[in-house]
Amino acid sequence: MKKKIDNLYSKLVNEEDARVCKAIDENACKVVPGNFFLTIISYFFNKLADSVANTKVILPWIMQSLNVPLFLISFLVPIKESGSLIPQLFIAAYIRRLPIRKWIWSIGTLLQALCMFGIATVAWNMQGLNAGLAIIALLIAMSLARGLCSVAAKDVVGKTIPKTRRGALNGLSAMLAGLLVVVLGVYFLLNGEKPFSAQNFGILLSLAGFFWILASITYAQIKEYEGETDGGGNAFSVAISKLGILKTDKPFRLFVITRALFLCSVLSAPFFVIIAQQNSESNSYLLGLFILSSGLADLLSANFWGKFSDVSSKQVMIIGATIATTVGFVVFFIDFFYKELFSIIWIMPIIYFILSIGYQGIRIGRKTYIVDLAQGNKRTDYVAVSNTLIGFLLLLSGLIGTLSSLIGVGGIILVLSLVGVLAIYLAKQLPEVQDD
Repeated sequence: MKKKIDNLYSKLVNEEDARVCKAIDENACKVVPGNFFLTIISYFFNKLADSVANTKVILPWIMQSLNVPLFLISFLVPIKESGSLIPQLFIAAYIRRLPIRKWIWSIGTLLQALCMFGIATVAWNMQGLNAGLAIIALLIAMSLARGLCSVAAKDVVGKTIPKTRRGALNGLSAMLAGLLVVVLGVYFLLNGEKPFSAQNFGILLSLAGFFWILASITYAQIKEYEGETDGGGNAFSVAISKLGILKTDKPFRLFVITRALFLCSVLSAPFFVIIAQQNSESNSYLLGLFILSSGLADLLSANFWGKFSDVSSKQVMIIGATIATTVGFVVFFIDFFYKELFSIIWIMPIIYFILSIGYQGIRIGRKTYIVDLAQGNKRTDYVAVSNTLIGFLLLLSGLIGTLSSLIGVGGIILVLSLVGVLAIYLAKQLPEVQDD
């Protein structure tokens, strides 16, 4: 069995010797193929669950069907993203004490499963304000659990997967998850005229919870060897001291600034959906088309971006950002001069598909870049510091929606696209990290 796994790994990564390792120790090198596939499978279930429980589409529809007040629905994306990022600088201080860290990821995904089962129960049994408050509370808990996973994941990958194979890992898992999201999108398209009840959404979310349980069990099977445990002091004091990395480490500082500006791509996505909704009456079909376009983008591009990231994650970020930024300028141009085109129902989903391809490149590129930029325990610090700062910026960036009364939705997309141009310029100044 082990020989078959080794052969399959060798074929997937296009190398004759499956044990050519970079930046991991000798013991870990001997079990790379098995760890590679276990990580892919667990990441696949994790990404699939995350796609099914999408806070940009699925959860808002559930809350709307439960007559939850609109102001609570607007908190979904900021809570999910920033809630998982902001605490990481403090969580990392405790995680550094652990020589084996895979259990943190497994616990995090198990907690997400429990929270999702809770949201499914709310969908079945509650209505109105109480339902909304319960969902928000569970989402906060789920977001904190995601923070545990994020800090541990990059460190475990850095210890178990060779330096030139980490991009392929992210790409393959995202591609496989994208395949099933495409199936979900097709389902919504075929049932576009039929109502999808809150109870049906409850079943869907329970399925997401089940996927997270599978992810947790699979990840626990990874063979991780003990790593560095220094720096596990008082959480607050250690967290503050680690912020000094931004002052002393120029490549990391430039990466954090660039990553912050790259937020323009994810922040623009909801405004693409808003423009589509404002110009079309077929919202049920739109739901299916947007889910389908997002899944297809992952399916068709993730593996390419992953393998390309192992060659140059810097270039992947630049190309992905160029795609996303260009699409933003195109949408602004159409919105300003030829707005009637948006009444064609498939126009915006196609544009969203291209945006998603660009965003996938940015996401996979930056994940690979930061893991390869650091070595040893420094990797945990890099991930925690950058994610915490990005979490705070996400909360602040949510205020950009208030500009809609002044410059309109198209104007907001233009502003975000201009930010993207600056991000591309700074990304070009980053050092290459795959050359080592």
